[in-house]
Formats: sequence, C-alpha cells, structure tokens
Amino acid sequence: MKLEAQVQSWRAIEALRSGVPNRDAVHALGSSQPEIEARFRKQLAIVKSGLQQGIGNVGTIIADDFGAGKSHLLEYLQDIALDSNFVCSKVVISKETPLYDMTKLYRAAVESARVPDRADVGLTAVVAKIDLNSPQYAQFYQWVNRPDSGLSAQFAATLFVFQHSSDPEVSDRIIQFWSGNKLYKPELRGWLSKLKEGATYKMDKVSTKDLARQRYSFAARLMGAAGYAGWVMLIDEVELIARYSLRQRAKSYAQIARLMGKLEGDKIDGLASVLSITEDFQSIRLYDDEEKIPGRLRAGGSEEELLLASQAERGMRIIPRDSGDSLHLEEPAEATVRDIYAKVEAIHSEAYGWDPPEVYQAHHDCRIRQHIKRWINEWDLRRLYPDYTPDIEVTDLRHDYSEQPELGQSSEDSPDESDRNL
Repeated sequence: MKLEAQVQSWRAIEALRSGVPNRDAVHALGSSQPEIEARFRKQLAIVKSGLQQGIGNVGTIIADDFGAGKSHLLEYLQDIALDSNFVCSKVVISKETPLYDMTKLYRAAVESARVPDRADVGLTAVVAKIDLNSPQYAQFYQWVNRPDSGLSAQFAATLFVFQHSSDPEVSDRIIQFWSGNKLYKPELRGWLSKLKEGATYKMDKVSTKDLARQRYSFAARLMGAAGYAGWVMLIDEVELIARYSLRQRAKSYAQIARLMGKLEGDKIDGLASVLSITEDFQSIRLYDDEEKIPGRLRAGGSEEELLLASQAERGMRIIPRDSGDSLHLEEPAEATVRDIYAKVEAIHSEAYGWDPPEVYQAHHDCRIRQHIKRWINEWDLRRLYPDYTPDIEVTDLRHDYSEQPELGQSSEDSPDESDRNL
C-alpha cells in the first residue's frame, strides 16, 4: 500500500511539473472553483433530463489566462461527470484533432471516451452495457427508426444487424462505423441479405459531413440506451483555432455554436460540453474575425457560404460576451494558495521520501501553474544538491497565434466513399 501511494504521488508530481494534470494530481489537489463546479452540476442535470425529453445539448466556455488552471479544472470536471454516471470524453485541440473537422473531433472524442466503472474506453465499452430487453434500449431503437430522427437509414440498418447478427466480426465492424470509420454500403447490404432484410432498409445518400453530424446524436442516445446519464465532452486549448485559415476558423466557430447548443435545428440530445480558451484570444484574433469572416463568406454568395457565415457569427458571439455562457476562474486567495502549497508539499514528500524545506513565497502576479512549478523545481534542486541555493526566475510564455497555411483537406470535405459502388 505504501509503495502504491508513493507511485501515485510520483505520478502526480510528474504531471504537475510538466503542467499537464492527470487524475492523481487532480485527486490530490482538488478544485478551488465552487461556482464553476456548481454550474457544471446544473448543466449535467439539464442534459440528463433533456436526453429523455429531447431538450437538446447545453454548453459552457471557460476563458482565462494561460496557466490559470483550466486544464486541471477540466480533469476535475471529468471526475464529477463519471461519478454522475456520464460517459466523458476529454479532447485537446491539436493539428491531429482540429476543431473545424467534425469527423476527426468525433473520432477523438469517442476514442477517449471513459465509461463509469469500466476500465476499457470507447463505444465498445458502452455497447457492452446495453441490455436489449431494457426500456431504455427500446426507446432508443424506436427513435433511430423514426422518420424524424434526422438520421441516415444506415444507422437503423446497422442497429438491426448488430441486434440480430451472431458474428462478432460484424458487430465489431458496426461499432467501428458508429465510432466514425467508413462502412461500405455493399458490405451492409450483404449483412442485411443474410438476415433476409435486404429490401427493408433503403440506403440513402448522405455526405460525410452530414454523417459526422448525425453520429454525435446517435452516440449520445446510444449511451443513454446503455443506462448512462448522457455524454460529456471536455475540449481544451480551443484558442489554437487562431492558427487556422479563415475558412477553417469559420468552421470552428460554427462548431463551437453547435457544441454549445446554439444552432437551431442542430441539437444533440444528451450532450454536455465544456470548452476552455485563453482570455487573450479575444483581442488577438476574435475581434478581427468578427470583421472579416462574415463579409468574406457572404461575398461568395453560395447557400453553403451564407449558412456558414451565420453559424460562425453565432459561435463568435458566444466567446467574448459575458452572457452567462462564458465563465472565468476565480482568482485564488492567499489562503487558497497556501492550502495548495501544503498539498503539493505533502505529495512531493510522499513521492521522494523526504521532508521538503519551506520555500513558500507570495507572488501575487503569478498564476497557479507558475507557483506549483517553481515550488517543485526548487524542491528538486534542493533534494539533489543540498548545498545549492536555487534562484528561480519566472517568465510568461505566450502562444503564437499567427495564422498558418491551410492545414489540409478536412475529412468531411472529402468524397464520401460510403456512397460509392451503389
């Protein structure tokens, strides 16, 4: 038990040293944001009831400075979500997971989806909990097959095959499709024919973009059918959209509006989302985009560009306005910083089996991350070099928000291979 506690403390210190919090660090330090925690719990309650009543998704944006503790808070909120019986996905925006690409974002969210009380992740873990005889599944099955569900017939067809096929490879292929991978229609037709339902489902044409959008709703409802309260998506480092091209930024703003439940006719029942963004994004990129993006898109004149302009405007309005959707982390009081110091000191002591010397100093202009990293670095140096007196300098790290060249074709803009060979 002592070794296990020591390993947990060591993992927590390594995470805090790198500035990327993990579960061990979050469990040790907790959170000092009671207002945001209360807001999040209320959000979960709305989504839980909305999954049954078709209310739609709700979202929150957390905006604050780099190093203020947003990533730590998201990790803390993930624990709350899991304890509240929600499936939870934590996604960090990156080159591999751009916000403007709904397909890649969805895949990343599904792949990282943690399921309460299960070690495995993703929709495979969710499906393993489904009881085909439960009222939740019956309600889900009826919804998928309703004409007004907004889903392609591919979802109803794959659900039928999944329910009636005894081939584990077929079941796995269907879960992969639900998770965001391609499924060729001849393959699906073959499965239906074996089950003597080849003429029941009409395989409609659907674009990759529309299919990606539909998967969010399907997955959230699937989680409800498995007995979970809904789906939580925690999206970190949204400010990196500043480096996208103008059109990619427009798509990203539209995606923000969608995740926040602000697009009429494009709701995702059962989804709660929390997005984090740096506060300086507003002055560095957003105000300029509000001037450029709508006019540039509307100048194109196409129906698609006019729709994107409207959706992007709605997403941009969410970020800078204090409309109740955007929250800021509370500035920690001196007593809070002191309490965090005591906890980090105890973790460092447990991790390395020593008594760290007193290094606490009140630097009111420093962020929490800067405090913690300075304490840990000084303890490390004093532990390794007892006769050395370190002098640690703290400087600000600023993101480069300069626009980058087009990052490549979005997967949702590529030809829809699932519609080939019809």
